[in-house]
Amino acid sequence: MLFSRLADLPLQIDSYSFERLTGGERITTMLRLVGGETYGVGEEIGGMAAEYHDKLAEMTSWPLAGSWTLESFLDALASFDQWGGEEPEWGDFARPFRNWMFESAALDLALMQAGVSLADALGRTPGDVTFVNSFPLGEGASLDVLLRRAAMYPTVGYKVDAAPSWTADTVRALAATGLVRTVDFKGHYGLEVEGDFAPVYDAVVELLPDALIEDPHAGVEGLPIERVSFDAPIKRVADIGDTRTINIKPTRIGGLRPLLEIYEHCAEHGVAMYGGGMGELGPARMQIQLLASLFHPDGPNDVAPPAFNLPEPVEGLPASPLRVGSPPVGFRLR
Repeated sequence: MLFSRLADLPLQIDSYSFERLTGGERITTMLRLVGGETYGVGEEIGGMAAEYHDKLAEMTSWPLAGSWTLESFLDALASFDQWGGEEPEWGDFARPFRNWMFESAALDLALMQAGVSLADALGRTPGDVTFVNSFPLGEGASLDVLLRRAAMYPTVGYKVDAAPSWTADTVRALAATGLVRTVDFKGHYGLEVEGDFAPVYDAVVELLPDALIEDPHAGVEGLPIERVSFDAPIKRVADIGDTRTINIKPTRIGGLRPLLEIYEHCAEHGVAMYGGGMGELGPARMQIQLLASLFHPDGPNDVAPPAFNLPEPVEGLPASPLRVGSPPVGFRLR
């Protein structure tokens, strides 16, 4: 069991604090757990409004301080009121985001205090990370920005969001770039479908023969099973079923134990994996890049550095694959 390699790590927490992170209109909150002369960090990615993060920053009475093992801290965390007596705005959908903030920071601090890397703790060797740029090519969108990005970063592939307005010519133009790795239909987010996706599925199957088809809508038939991947439904091992490929998002899974169980299950059953982000701006993005390097470095990982999500491409960003180098101490790339 992978978690057993981490469970007994000593964890000393003296205090904690918050720092707001911003990127364009996006807001997240970084948690800093301090213990002795070092610290560990995690990130809460939920909530688009400043008020959400204001309330989080005001929560200063959690009983986090003390001497723990990593396992005993995670057990205690399950009994904490993480929401100050209020129900999260997004209900159960939001709970994993906050729990992951705590658990990832605790893992980072425990590893820092032990002076070991996550790679060494788990007995794994990191690889350079192939990453894609998630691109919202929806209704009425133009390929112009994507093409400008491609010219600047020709080794970076793309994950694009499908729209029912796509024509065969749209898909043909995407295919001509040679860079589309995943087409996301977002068929498991409970979104209302307006328009007919059937011709889009047909065009993607025919014209993008190497692209994954992520989260297809229920009832769609005739898709090549080896090309179908699932993202939104995957929170626990039981959600995988006979799926061949999954997109793993630690913030949505929300806990170290179920995350590591998924990695183990996929390795044992030949399920292909790639990583996905959820708008991280700080340490959580570096953490999912590190996890990708350890468990699925060659997949179409949607873990590009945050600056790739700016409206216009900028110069000076890393190329894909992302060079990882020696395993860093703690739970984050640096």
